[in-house]
Amino acid sequence: MRMLLLSTLLVGCGLAVAGAAEFEPPVRLKADGVSVRVESPGYAAPCWADVDGDGKKDLLVGQFSGGKIQVYKNLGDGKLAAGQWLKAEGAVAEVPGVW
Repeated sequence: MRMLLLSTLLVGCGLAVAGAAEFEPPVRLKADGVSVRVESPGYAAPCWADVDGDGKKDLLVGQFSGGKIQVYKNLGDGKLAAGQWLKAEGAVAEVPGVW
């Protein structure tokens, strides 16, 4: 009986503490005044990282088509520069292994 009571209390307390996650409503990001868009078929993988070392996180959007990465530099004050393809040795970088 003690075990049943203890189990019930643990489960009940766990459910009370772990509520549903709440997110802000989605927003459409703009870069250089234009909405950020992805190539077809639209399977994008966005993330934030400081790629240029200026202390501000830039928006990186991985593109399904060709394994390319679009970089939108953070200008501060919530503004992003127009996107440019990530380059390596002067050529557009591609991540191998994309279908």
